[in-house]
Amino acid sequence: MAGTIIGSGITIEGEITSDEEVVVAGTVRGKLSVDGGVTVEGGAVVEADVAAASLSVGGHVTGNVSASDRVDLLTGGRLVGDVKAARLTIADGASFKGNVDMDV
Repeated sequence: MAGTIIGSGITIEGEITSDEEVVVAGTVRGKLSVDGGVTVEGGAVVEADVAAASLSVGGHVTGNVSASDRVDLLTGGRLVGDVKAARLTIADGASFKGNVDMDV
């Protein structure tokens, strides 16, 4: 179970910081810093820089991403921004535009 769930009808603008996993089903604009994992579900929109242990993208993310472990772009997911992570997977049907730095 996720520590925080941002529901599909919710829009948050500003800076979000969490020690636990965050699941985004709605909209986040600003900055997202999480010690655990971040999951962006299909239909969700994140217009923010994201720093997390891991990131799973099923929706749309616009912003730079830094993950200490991995970034997974799922089918239907879209990421526009630079990625800094030890591992990056891009599923068939996902979209990515940006630069990748895997020197973590």
